[in-house]
Amino acid sequence: MRAINGDDVTAAVAGCTAALRTAVDRDWRAVRAGGLEWDCHTTAVHVADDLVAYAANLAGRAQDAYLPFELTLDEGTGNAGLLHVVETTGALLAAAVRTAPPGVRGFHPYPFRSADAEGFAAMGIAEVLLHTHDMAEGLGIAYEPPAELVESLLACLFPHVQPGPAPWPTLLWATGRGTLPGRAPVTEWRWYNNLVIPAERLTLTGVRPTAAHDLRLGGDGGFTWLDGGPYEGTREAASFLMKAYETGVHRPEFGVFVLVRHEDGRAIGGMGFHSVPDEDGRVEIGYDLVEGARGQGYATEALRALAKWALAREDVSSLFATVERDNTASQAVVTRAGFVPAGGEDDAELAYELRR
Repeated sequence: MRAINGDDVTAAVAGCTAALRTAVDRDWRAVRAGGLEWDCHTTAVHVADDLVAYAANLAGRAQDAYLPFELTLDEGTGNAGLLHVVETTGALLAAAVRTAPPGVRGFHPYPFRSADAEGFAAMGIAEVLLHTHDMAEGLGIAYEPPAELVESLLACLFPHVQPGPAPWPTLLWATGRGTLPGRAPVTEWRWYNNLVIPAERLTLTGVRPTAAHDLRLGGDGGFTWLDGGPYEGTREAASFLMKAYETGVHRPEFGVFVLVRHEDGRAIGGMGFHSVPDEDGRVEIGYDLVEGARGQGYATEALRALAKWALAREDVSSLFATVERDNTASQAVVTRAGFVPAGGEDDAELAYELRR
């Protein structure tokens, strides 16, 4: 798996139009698109409308709502013209993704009210792949996208879904379009963009499984790091995230965050949760910084932001951290963030807790 980019949008759209051109002479208004209530013409228009909307929201830096416009075809536009529109809107999204500066986000309602360039690319691809499947099913034509692309799409937008034996059947199952042995049918579904939590001088940027996979293999995870790379604790946390994803227990809001500094866009450390909250609402956190970012209050600032976000949730009642007894700098971080000593100390570590 790998991060999704503008070239993937172009490839997905090319696969869609190539498949549908084999049925361009059919009456798409008379054919229902698979299990949808829409006909194939309406579905194709929907795909084009989503592609241009995602491009506009990203390029226009929409913040609180979709930009107020809608795609409308000229009267009498045929299937060939409609496919040209799909190609064009796909090219617009691909261009918006390729040219978006790092860290830029635009509005999308689910689940955290924003998405970055990779998220918009992935959402556009999901619309293309899934609705091409719907239209192909209705028209009785063959269609299956490349497995590598689907694998990356699942890791980007469906981090809560355990990978299956093959990516395409897994995506169809996860979106209520198919069955998967050993798994219950899906009747309601949503995708997940990554969560970002703002702080004064930095942003806590949620790590997707695609980035975690790269980090655990020694890569940069798509971030530009201070001092050439993350501290070892961040790579270890990425490895734990991947294990949770692969076993189907990963919840993206309780994952790992990379701390990105506003002044230069550099990643300076990692912070996150060791697991989901337990039945009492208790959850453990951990963090580290690259050496060049230490001693400047970044860890305290990030920990305060993460704690505020977590303790505002109904399923979290307390946070706790364990700190090595001789790590006085880290002890100072948790203390400044409001944590107090808790029970469970041993010869090597001290325990700290912050309650709601």
